[in-house]
Formats: sequence, C-alpha cells, structure tokens
Amino acid sequence: MGTQQILLIVLSMIIVGIAVTSGIMMFNAKSVSSNRQSIIGEMNTFANSAFSFYRTPTEQGGGGNSWGSDVDDIGVWMGYRYDKPTDTITMDDGTFFLSISGTSLTILGTGTEIGTNGSSNVQVQLVADASDFSISTIVTN
Repeated sequence: MGTQQILLIVLSMIIVGIAVTSGIMMFNAKSVSSNRQSIIGEMNTFANSAFSFYRTPTEQGGGGNSWGSDVDDIGVWMGYRYDKPTDTITMDDGTFFLSISGTSLTILGTGTEIGTNGSSNVQVQLVADASDFSISTIVTN
C-alpha cells in the first residue's frame, strides 16, 4: 500500500512539473508575440506620421514632397522622444532606428523581449516608400 501511494505522489509531481513548464513556455511565447505586435503597431504609426510629414508643405513645417534634409526633420515631426545623435525613438516596448535612402524611409524596431531565435531581441523592419506610399514590414526575429 505504501509503494502505491509513493508512486502516485511521484507521478503527480511529474504531471504538475510538466504543467508548470508548459505554462511558462506559453506565457513566454505570448510575451514575444505581444512585443512583436506592439513594435509593428508603433512602426505603422510612425510611417503614417512620416507620410504626413512628406505631404505637408515646407511652409507648414513639413517636407514638401520630400523626406527633408535629414532624418532628424522627420523624427522631430513625429513628436516622440527622438534622439538626434542616434536617430532613434525610445519607447517602453522598444527602440526604433530611422534612416532615409532615396524615396524610402526605413524604420528598424528592436523590442524588449528575446525573440524566437532565443538569443537576440525581437526585431522588425518597416520600409515606407514615398514613390507609391506603400509600407512593407519584415519580421527578422
């Protein structure tokens, strides 16, 4: 009788351990997914604000159908905590690096959670092209 009780206790400890482990894994996966979606949402907001800057006449503080003289013009226009020396916007859910190349504005967002590769943070790249006002997003981690 004692052996059966010990066996049941050991078996229940194993089942509880598996349940706790899978619960933690599910929580971590949800955290990563939530951070990634938050980064993408912020980047879409930035892209829409950048397009607004692009289309606003220079007399009203916009780019006048241009991205402006440098990325700092767009960063300041967005109104977030923009850091001119590093061309970044820092928020609670991540850091966003802005760069311009021709008619394209590239925003590289790095999240606060470790991504799916298990070693580096969530990372998403958004390219806003002013020639056709398109937005493309690439999830890299």
